[in-house]
Amino acid sequence: MENLTEKYSITLEEGIEQKVKVIATNSHQYFTDEILKLIFRSIDLTSLNTDDNEPFIEKLCHKVNLVPSTFEGVRNVAAVCVYPPLVETVRKNLEDESVHVASVGGNFPTSQTYLSIKKAECKEIINHGADEVDVVLPVATFLQGDYESVFREIKEIKEAIGNNKLKVILETGMLNDYSNIQLASLLAMEAGADFIKTSTGKTKPAATYDAVYIMAHAIKAFYKHTGKTTGIKPAGGIATAEDALSYYAIIKEILGDQWLNNSLFRIGASRLANDVLGHLRQEDVHHF
Repeated sequence: MENLTEKYSITLEEGIEQKVKVIATNSHQYFTDEILKLIFRSIDLTSLNTDDNEPFIEKLCHKVNLVPSTFEGVRNVAAVCVYPPLVETVRKNLEDESVHVASVGGNFPTSQTYLSIKKAECKEIINHGADEVDVVLPVATFLQGDYESVFREIKEIKEAIGNNKLKVILETGMLNDYSNIQLASLLAMEAGADFIKTSTGKTKPAATYDAVYIMAHAIKAFYKHTGKTTGIKPAGGIATAEDALSYYAIIKEILGDQWLNNSLFRIGASRLANDVLGHLRQEDVHHF
């Protein structure tokens, strides 16, 4: 493949760690009810437990359905994200039409199977009612330098799901260095990703400020070159409003207000929702 960093005229900055530290430290300025509500409606409320079953996901959907009537002035989460066999359960039980149905696919979380199986699974996910699919970039293939195969895989999965949203998980904690995070971001977008996402939450480290800073700059360069707006999704280990606001601040700093809506900004989380609602209510909330 051609050199993507040259194609998009992007280089790695010096002192990234210090820059993100300053942004995160100053993010307290965004601790307002209005922005907390935006954070809440940017959450992909995620349940990816080995013992998830239909009754559990039915209860989760019921809690999502109750948000507008229980928390005055709070618009609902962006999506409910589950394993493939539970997509139909979400579709049947979710009443708020503004909330998307999402699923992980493509042999999550390892991406270690045949491309034909990955595509078939993603098609099946859509057929059962999802409109968003989160897949893992084939990390092993990427790390051995076979970028053509990585590109082809993401492109074919995107073609398989059509106009539905494809979120590509880079698993940034396994990519070893900043240049790989940058390259993986550009590669995923070049292949058709609608969102790029930090991690599965199944490996350490998961989401980091540094990774999101690099991904956001890649999105900015890609947008400048192509005019295409790609979404960004920090995910994995984000449990507090304070942490979420640091990611908000990084994206605001680099991509601007245009990205600060749930069409282009998501946070993958399970515990975050209660913490944000607790700050809005100024009391402990155990809704989810």
